[in-house]
Amino acid sequence: MNGDAAQFEAIGNRLGFRVVEQTPDRLRLRWQGARFPAFLCLGIALLLLSISIPITQALILRGFVGPAGSLWYFPLMNFMLFGIAIFLLTQQRVIELDNQRRNIKLKRQSLYHSVLFSAGYDEICEIHLGIDEIQSGFALGGSTAAQKFPVPALRMRIANGDWLLLDRGSYRKLAEIGSIMGERLGKSLTMDPQLKALSTNIRK
Repeated sequence: MNGDAAQFEAIGNRLGFRVVEQTPDRLRLRWQGARFPAFLCLGIALLLLSISIPITQALILRGFVGPAGSLWYFPLMNFMLFGIAIFLLTQQRVIELDNQRRNIKLKRQSLYHSVLFSAGYDEICEIHLGIDEIQSGFALGGSTAAQKFPVPALRMRIANGDWLLLDRGSYRKLAEIGSIMGERLGKSLTMDPQLKALSTNIRK
């Protein structure tokens, strides 16, 4: 086993992995970062280029004493929006199960760093579908504290007793992913009692 399970925790209530490769030898799932805000920032940055480029040229020619001196923040804002968009677009998580090597790898990467966790199939003790208590956000409207709400979460228990977060999202999707992974690992998917009751109601 190599890596720290705590590095794969997430603040948000949903990740949303999807299967990108499923063969007898390999199962690969991927989560791409927040695409909508990334493209929103990129779109605004591209629109602002028509203002930022002339301002930048004026600043180069006449400095901050010219008529464009008071508009220096437009190019800076443009640069920051491009940076935010690139950061969000480069965020990615990958889960890969290799049947030939009997090894599972989790990779978390962004613009400035990458984190890797790997373990053998024999080091995985359990695939569990349970419930995480997630913060709803900052205190708003005079409330004294942010509230918590339950979210289905798929986790993996490893040999040293740590729990590693795989995904959060809808019960149906997590149950499907958990069953596929459990079949590869030779482990049955276990569920929280509350989710077992939910699954019984869905079948009815």
